Amino acid sequence: MEWLNRMRDALDYMEGHMTQPVNMDEIAKAACSSPFHFQRMFNLLTGVTVAEYIRKRRLTLAAQELAMTPVRVLDVALKYGYDSPEAFAKAFRKAHGITPSAAREPGTVLKAFPRLSFHLSLKGDKEMDYRIVHKEAFTVVGKTMRTSCRDGENLRKIPLFWLECNKDGTYDKLLELGGSVHDLLGICADINHEQETLTYWIAVESGEPAPEGYSSTVIPAATWAVFTSVGPMPHAIQSVWARIFQEWFPGTGYEHSGGPEFELYPPGDPASEDYRCEIWIPVLKKS
Repeated sequence: MEWLNRMRDALDYMEGHMTQPVNMDEIAKAACSSPFHFQRMFNLLTGVTVAEYIRKRRLTLAAQELAMTPVRVLDVALKYGYDSPEAFAKAFRKAHGITPSAAREPGTVLKAFPRLSFHLSLKGDKEMDYRIVHKEAFTVVGKTMRTSCRDGENLRKIPLFWLECNKDGTYDKLLELGGSVHDLLGICADINHEQETLTYWIAVESGEPAPEGYSSTVIPAATWAVFTSVGPMPHAIQSVWARIFQEWFPGTGYEHSGGPEFELYPPGDPASEDYRCEIWIPVLKKS
């Protein structure tokens, strides 16, 4: 129940400060969490980023204010954090499909993004196996893409990135660079919650220099929580991700350390019922 109350406290803080600049440190403090862990937790639990949630809630409140009061559009725009009427109008039209001025017309249909709420769901019918591993720093070589997390763009672009790499020979080249290591890694790094972006790698652990068209980076030493997914992709691993943030983190004394996280894909048929892959999340023990 403690984590549930903390998430509710964070939501209360956000709702009480909708007309003020976003202060992620204070929001996370309300949840007794680090800013990175809170934002990652919020995103995986709700399907939206904190920034996206606040943006949608502000536009919902702004529409209600325009429809019910004679306040000027400029004043509403400034109240909800927009620097200009033009920026506000663009965001408003994207959210509601009409201009801010049109929201005043009788009978106009507006869209509402309601306040979220967190509820306790008692499952307990299935154990969740994991192991804690300390791994020293290691180098990976692969291809990267920068993607937005806004409106689920990353969920659409990353599968397309895998298809592209399978078609253009990247897959075979990475196996060659990995030598005896045939496990492919899907790495989420440089996660910027404020800008709602991340860098995604399709890579392999390798000490070889990165050839032309490829990049390399060092994954720092960390303590990792490792979870195994069994079943066809992508449903099986998506289910494990959900359980990690819905059940495992709230039920343990760990939180996300803020470093890169990755999925490890061994050779095999990803569509088979017995395909096994892993999720590696860098963690630290909360004091």
